[in-house]
Amino acid sequence: MGFDKADDASAYMIDEEKVLLQTVDIFPPVVDDPYIFGQIAAANAVSDIYAMGGKPLLAMNIFCCPEDMPEEIAGEILRGGYDKINEAGAMITGGHTIKDKEPKYGLAVTGFVHPRNLLTNRGAKEGDIIILTKPLGTGILTTAAKAGLLGSAETEEMIKSMTSLNDFITEAVCEYDINACTDVTGFGLLGHCYEMAEASGLTAVIKSKKVPYMKNALELAKAGIIPAGAYANIEHIKCRSKISPHVPEEMSDVMHDPQTSGGLLISMPQKEAEKFLASIKKSLPYSCAIGSFSPKKDVDIIVEA
Repeated sequence: MGFDKADDASAYMIDEEKVLLQTVDIFPPVVDDPYIFGQIAAANAVSDIYAMGGKPLLAMNIFCCPEDMPEEIAGEILRGGYDKINEAGAMITGGHTIKDKEPKYGLAVTGFVHPRNLLTNRGAKEGDIIILTKPLGTGILTTAAKAGLLGSAETEEMIKSMTSLNDFITEAVCEYDINACTDVTGFGLLGHCYEMAEASGLTAVIKSKKVPYMKNALELAKAGIIPAGAYANIEHIKCRSKISPHVPEEMSDVMHDPQTSGGLLISMPQKEAEKFLASIKKSLPYSCAIGSFSPKKDVDIIVEA
């Protein structure tokens, strides 16, 4: 299992008890603090293993480092990654560093999952409830932060979200009937909804008023503080989606906003969804049902007001 359906990690069955999972991710800094950047990059990379229902085991650093970067800053980036991978119960066993004009950091991560717990983005079923576990807006907020337009409260909320692991899913997959899963990252909420709907042969119906977002994300989007990636995401799925004219443009922008270390997008039966949400609400207060899957229509995504 690999690139054919845009799953989050490649999956290789070793035997009847074990599937090997592998993924890789790397990007330039999204915050000024090098230690926090390292944490975010690691949480983002390991999220792909969680999205497949697995547990991370090993990780290897990929670090592009400018020649004039002070050693202490490089060390803080790597320390942030190490601490977050350690929190995930895995270990960093090495890596590769190259010289580059712009700093970039990420990791290649290896994990394992039992075949019966393997999650993909292609298993959604008609009538399934769609659940999102983290609020949207990290792309918009990091763009605002670079322009000095973000307050301390919004910055703190953004960092807390991006450094939070999606590790809850490894236990949930053993307790609940989860049909499909993916994490919400660079393609935004609607882009990843599209991947799940297209892979499953269904149409995702999203209720925009149910979609959670971070404080001031809507106001910033309305003011035009939108990352370039959001426009690319709009172009990517505009022929496969139908957004109600009653959905405010800024809300549409938030749903197309590219996320860093975003939440999980989960498809599961309604009877399971209620119990599942009740079990994670305390640790993931923004988690909620944002829509459902219907029989295939002429588009892959319908967004209602």
